[in-house]
Amino acid sequence: MHIISVRTAAAWALVSQYTSFTLQFITSLVLARWFITPEELGLFSIAFAAITLVAFLQDFGVTRYITGERDLSLEKLQMAFTVSVCFAWGIALLSILSAWPISWFYGDPRMLPVTLVISTSYIFVPLAIVPQAMCQRRLDYKSNAMIEMGAALANMIAALGLAIGGHGALALAWGAFAQQAARLVISQWRSRGMWPWPLRLHDAQPILAIGGTNSMQAVCNSVIARAPELMIGHLIGNVAVGLFARASGLALQLRLLVSGAVTGVFYPAFRQVRDRGEPLGAPYLRVVAAYTGISWPALAGIATLAQPLVMTLYGQRWMEAAPLLIWLALAQLCYVALPLHADLPILLGRMPAMIRRLLVDTLASILLLALAAPFGIEWVAISRLVHGLVWIMIYAPFMRAILNFSWRDLMRIYAKSFIATLAAIVPLLMSYGLWHGPHDAGLMQALGGAMAGIGCWLVTLYALRHPLFTEIALMLGDLRQALSTPRRTRAQP
Repeated sequence: MHIISVRTAAAWALVSQYTSFTLQFITSLVLARWFITPEELGLFSIAFAAITLVAFLQDFGVTRYITGERDLSLEKLQMAFTVSVCFAWGIALLSILSAWPISWFYGDPRMLPVTLVISTSYIFVPLAIVPQAMCQRRLDYKSNAMIEMGAALANMIAALGLAIGGHGALALAWGAFAQQAARLVISQWRSRGMWPWPLRLHDAQPILAIGGTNSMQAVCNSVIARAPELMIGHLIGNVAVGLFARASGLALQLRLLVSGAVTGVFYPAFRQVRDRGEPLGAPYLRVVAAYTGISWPALAGIATLAQPLVMTLYGQRWMEAAPLLIWLALAQLCYVALPLHADLPILLGRMPAMIRRLLVDTLASILLLALAAPFGIEWVAISRLVHGLVWIMIYAPFMRAILNFSWRDLMRIYAKSFIATLAAIVPLLMSYGLWHGPHDAGLMQALGGAMAGIGCWLVTLYALRHPLFTEIALMLGDLRQALSTPRRTRAQP
């Protein structure tokens, strides 16, 4: 694996993720605090969840095909672009037509315009998929950073502007529309114009094979991700959906902030390792160490800070989301324990085995939701943690079988990350016992405990010789070198 190039790409991906997260976080904070009620957020969340059940199919495996293909010729690229546009525009049309039955099913006419705006935004998606995939293939995460940050900024401007004007849930829908439009414009600019003309469908069998697997995976993942909001909306109501969406959104945003940005970096990097015929077990364990070493402490910290965090950020009317946030943040600990669980099986040609496990995973998720939903939204949140534990049992043996790493090495990494996680939250837990409890803890107590936790986490990483500590030092060195190189070049005569 080209370590320096991968670390530099990961650094750019993190810059993009942190900036996008900051913009999204500020937007959600301002909207929830002053302009959007739990009911309005619930209305948008139901519409968004219903549309994305289908819209997640739009990629059709094109990104994986482009980033994973051994010999990507111009003809293959043109064929991938043609498949992407034809399939994605069909899905966009289906999404638009589904707006009316969705509104009818939930018995809320306010949902129709919100659903129509969201579904119409997916017309832009296919013209940005291929340019972004090409950036990932060549590890050009500077361009991808510009695309994602621009898209987040467009969402922020549109959503805040319309929310201030009193448009409620519709403001969130137009924010999503602006985000997709900006992603299209910037990706085309960075690629100097990539269009699917002339259309080409010759020799499309390889991408159709990946697309079928990807579509099955997208449907299952979409059901797992969106079923809670759809079920809560139908059985309980919009307010409950809004509270659940606020808690799940915060937990998921944090997970993506600390680890999600670099997922796209590792897929083409593992392709390079595979193409050279080198074993994948050792580099995969380094990725596991990086994910768990940074994500577990952050997510555990969010669970520990749930009450003061929700009160400080969103106010009293959102406090019922705090207990949900605890369970959902703990559930995310499970989902980062086995990174690339869906990507690497496709890269290694183990798609049928992966699909079988994905179907079992989806069935388990739906069954747990059905059992929990009649008892209220907190039990729905608890069911996500139970599903996370089941998820690990489904995928851990599979990943070991295809990557050939040892259980002992994996457990050693988990143990080190778990100890670092405990070290990170001990100062917060001690402050609750020695100062105010979580319900009464103020901003200064929360910040002080968090800062002390970060210090304890770093010391523990160093003391345990956790692989993440070395990776952080090397990444900072690579980034410093990359930023200083242009300056030295300009200084030369």
